[in-house]
Amino acid sequence: MTLETSIRYCKLCTIPDTRPDTPFDADGVCSGCNYYKYRKHIDWAKREDALIKLLKKYKNKNYYDCIVASSGGKDSTFQVLKMIEYGMKPLVVTVTTDMLTQLGRKNIENIKNFGVDYMEYTPNPIVRKKLNKICLNTVGDISWTEHMAVIASAIRTAIKMGIKLVCWGENPQNENGGPEDKSDVNDKMEPKRMDASWHHEFGSTLGLRASDLIGVDGITELDMMSYEYPTDEEVKKAGTMGMFLGYYIPWDGHQNATIASENGFTKYHKWVEGSIVDYEDLDNYQMRIHYYFKYLKYGFDRTSDWSSLAIRRGRMTREEGIKLTKEIGGKFPKEYLGMKLEDILKYIDMTIDEFNSTCDKFTNKNLFKTDSDGNLMRDANGDIIKINYDNV
Repeated sequence: MTLETSIRYCKLCTIPDTRPDTPFDADGVCSGCNYYKYRKHIDWAKREDALIKLLKKYKNKNYYDCIVASSGGKDSTFQVLKMIEYGMKPLVVTVTTDMLTQLGRKNIENIKNFGVDYMEYTPNPIVRKKLNKICLNTVGDISWTEHMAVIASAIRTAIKMGIKLVCWGENPQNENGGPEDKSDVNDKMEPKRMDASWHHEFGSTLGLRASDLIGVDGITELDMMSYEYPTDEEVKKAGTMGMFLGYYIPWDGHQNATIASENGFTKYHKWVEGSIVDYEDLDNYQMRIHYYFKYLKYGFDRTSDWSSLAIRRGRMTREEGIKLTKEIGGKFPKEYLGMKLEDILKYIDMTIDEFNSTCDKFTNKNLFKTDSDGNLMRDANGDIIKINYDNV
């Protein structure tokens, strides 16, 4: 974001220029929207042919063909279904979330009904509680452990078990826009791979590596093994490759949810609190805290992400998206999936006062209205107010 008196928004969607790694072009259009325009020129039939050839290369007669890293969500459900459709024998690997919801458990069990071997791994919950609180206080992200463990454990399992292919879903750099968003728009069949370099640059590390936490509050090197991505040398030696399924087929989270629902995936009974969809982030009670801190730091949250995806695909107008981000986005996370904030915070031994203090610590006051004394201004519901919700 430039040092101006207002936030600049993409002219085509609802993404602000405060979103990290999402440059705007000279016309005021974000890289996410530009990528979606570029991908219309991709030869998807050619891409799928390349996928079929790739999968054939990794097929095993009497062993697993690949690992599908799964949260149990709609995209994971879709990925497993696609691998089965392509004739693969996947081992599905889940890292159990920090505060698994009943709905999350139900959707995990649903995937097991597809006739696949399923491995669940739970990192030390006592250590993870410590890490949740440490990471919330140091980098403003209660879900750092969630993201690191999902990525690291899948590839470590593949190396340990001699499985050569790990299947991921979309490349978020493409879906949401980022420094490498144009790199997939070519006919050279050179897809981006999930390796240590990609993980450290784009994998939500927030500049914090697992090794940085060794010695903090008694945390050991062994404790952090679940969160440490193998080096590129380790991965190369094992001959393991991580690939993004979204490179080969036109990724659409909304459509994935429809297909998943047709195959037993259970949605929430209404739009998820703080969101505009009923099928995303259903497995972990902490997720609204994660997105609220994104709002405090950058002035946007999942309402901006999901409205922008819908706008690009013609399911919503920009005016409708702006209205929803203002009405629903950025609200204090009083509850999530029916659980009160107080009860969510008890898991990490944090009080509401401590939480509010941490919120203040990470709030970028340049993005929100303040009074003459520099105090944050609030609306009738007690929520902080952005300086602007659209271009002025």
